[in-house]
Amino acid sequence: MQTTSVPQSLSPEPELKDVAPVLRLTSAISFWVQLGLAAVCVLTLLFAITGRSFSGETGQSVGIGIFWAIGSLLALVFNIYGAFRCTRIGKRLLTLSPELSPKKEDIIRLLRVGLFVSLFGILLSLLGAGVSVGVLVAKIVSQPAGMAITDPNRVIQGLDVFSTVANVNGIAAHFVGTISSLWLLDQVHHH
Repeated sequence: MQTTSVPQSLSPEPELKDVAPVLRLTSAISFWVQLGLAAVCVLTLLFAITGRSFSGETGQSVGIGIFWAIGSLLALVFNIYGAFRCTRIGKRLLTLSPELSPKKEDIIRLLRVGLFVSLFGILLSLLGAGVSVGVLVAKIVSQPAGMAITDPNRVIQGLDVFSTVANVNGIAAHFVGTISSLWLLDQVHHH
């Protein structure tokens, strides 16, 4: 009697319906948390940008912090869309027939792209936060102790703090995206 074994590459793909509820729930939580943090980031950036134009401050260092925060926000928008897309994929895995459902490789590719975008967004936010905190430290160090400050550019302004807050919120949002992507990659690999 001869036994035939099916090569691993020709065997049917494992059932992904088991991971669909986890994919939907984790992606939905990630979507809403990142969306909320993005809203805070947008508001603080709007305050920083409009405040700069009203106060007439032309300091390049604050502008650089805002630039990095905007770059991080753009990466965050991409990740929010990816999280939304993962919720739809989870729903499709539950409702469609197996031959019409997304392939495991496509899901893994989407999660990996989300992971790399999150890490890149963290890098952008860290650069922006570093510049913003550097401005705050430079202004604090340049203030003479116990004397009135006559140069308004040496005073710590809310604009400096808004730029820092926007970048820190960007770090938090991308961290949520990173954890979500890592968790989902682990779950998909096990199924």
